[in-house]
Amino acid sequence: MSSGHEDHLKRDRTARSFVTSEDVARLAGVSRSAVSRTFTPGASVSADVRHRVQEAAKTLGYRVNRLARSLISDQSNLVGVVGANLSLPFMARQLDELSRALLRRGMQCLLLNAAEAEQGITPLIELILEFRVRAIVVMSGSPPTSIIDECMANGVRVILVNRQADDTEADTIISDDIGGARIAAERLLQAGCRRIGVVGSGAQTPTQIRRRGTFVDWIKDAGIEPAVWASGNTLYETGVEAARGLLASHDLDGVFCVTDLMALGFLDGARMMGRRIPEDLSVIGFDDIPQSAWASYRLTTVRQSMSDLTGSVLAAIEREMSGEGMAPLAHEVLPVELVERATVRSTV
Repeated sequence: MSSGHEDHLKRDRTARSFVTSEDVARLAGVSRSAVSRTFTPGASVSADVRHRVQEAAKTLGYRVNRLARSLISDQSNLVGVVGANLSLPFMARQLDELSRALLRRGMQCLLLNAAEAEQGITPLIELILEFRVRAIVVMSGSPPTSIIDECMANGVRVILVNRQADDTEADTIISDDIGGARIAAERLLQAGCRRIGVVGSGAQTPTQIRRRGTFVDWIKDAGIEPAVWASGNTLYETGVEAARGLLASHDLDGVFCVTDLMALGFLDGARMMGRRIPEDLSVIGFDDIPQSAWASYRLTTVRQSMSDLTGSVLAAIEREMSGEGMAPLAHEVLPVELVERATVRSTV
């Protein structure tokens, strides 16, 4: 390859963004199919041709267009992920672990933010399908049966995380919200709490409904009518507002918050109102986000294992990628555990 030839190719590409396989073939003096075989694992190509192609690619800065290859083969290593409230600690951690795990397995994450999906997430899933993804992981929203059926008809597995869709062809992977809410109720009762409240937001998500509903039922079975807060967004500020509202009208000695973020707000709100934690008021959260272990909070909480959750999602994706057709659907309920820190009184 002469330097003059290289200079001509570089001048010829000044108006383009990416180097093409045709550019590499021209510089290496081979066919485009030889370039394709060079970058296809297992394909047959002579050592001399491979060397010339690799040198030309290095000179020009060529990168394989994997998206184009996926369109040709109707397959890709893209995994679509639909999520909202991505700045919330639990969601951010979940996305971080999943995306890193996908990369380690040679897959890429195609993220669509559903925060402004006012008409539901169907349009987002339809968009993801256009990229010939391997699978779609739904972390927010509930897709209708019709769009799930369309995904399955195209060989795309749909994995619902911490949400359920009855009578649909989708994998469901949820934490044991019911068991976790029961654990929280039992712990507050063991601590001697008899004036108990539960804090949720106004979001009627399946997760909040399961946690709040189970806790309320369990406390009622103990002969106690719990005070219920279900207003605002699922944020720290809602916890602060709930503390001001509930503690001004109820002399509570125990509270379960359905997320840690609201529990942290509730703790700060209660302290601003002069309540001592846990002497006057015991508080339990749910999720075990990193901030819960901070020295200023040391929140007792119900932990759902992020590694188990990520592992189950990957297992569902890789079953689809095994080349054996659609594997049986997964319906997993992941175990939870109580993490004792410093916001609940000792057992009486």
